[in-house]
Amino acid sequence: MKTNHPTPGLLSRLLVLASALALSSGLCGAAENPHDPYENFNRTMYSVNKTLDTYVTRPVAQAYDAAVPLPAKAGVGNFFGNVGEVWISANSLMQGKAGDAGDSVARFLVNSTVGIFGLFDVASELGIERHNEDLGQTFAVWGVKESNYLFLPVIGPRTLRDAGGWAIEFFTDPLMGIKNYHTRYGAVTLRFVDVRAGLLPADKIVEEAAIDEYAYVRDAYLQRRQNLIYDGRPPRLED
Repeated sequence: MKTNHPTPGLLSRLLVLASALALSSGLCGAAENPHDPYENFNRTMYSVNKTLDTYVTRPVAQAYDAAVPLPAKAGVGNFFGNVGEVWISANSLMQGKAGDAGDSVARFLVNSTVGIFGLFDVASELGIERHNEDLGQTFAVWGVKESNYLFLPVIGPRTLRDAGGWAIEFFTDPLMGIKNYHTRYGAVTLRFVDVRAGLLPADKIVEEAAIDEYAYVRDAYLQRRQNLIYDGRPPRLED
């Protein structure tokens, strides 16, 4: 008796379909994260942010990156980085890292004077280390438990704990103390554009490496935050 077997073409198509279904199932499982109970809301906000970035933020950052000479862009980044040393030193001190706080104070003083208002990063040339501390990390050190993930347009990825720290730092930022309205928000906008321009090379990496951009950004953010909180020595996760 003759037995019917799938033709090679049909068999190939069935294998492709099975592989696609398996991959889709794996992706659904990989995207789930216990720290992301608001995933539906967050994905919607990510799409809104993607649209804003595609038609507004990224073109502005690309124009800035193309039009401004490299030394000028370095000066802008150095200036705002120097302003940030104020909160970095405060957070280091609140976390009990007196030595790191001293480094940040020294960086601010050196760059504000010898570095001409922070336009030149002389402190790094002198070997004074730059640290990365913020109020979200301070809350974590103080024992505030790791909270749920949240994504907001323009603001970007945060946890609820980090979002609270970010809001406090934003409204107490030295730039917000500038009395002239146009100068104040002009400076805030310039800093945002400068940061976005610095992230342009990462766009292609995310778009090419990630099948699910949202999950890729979320997991990368959460892992980086853990790394920062534990100063590069995060605890081992259970299987």
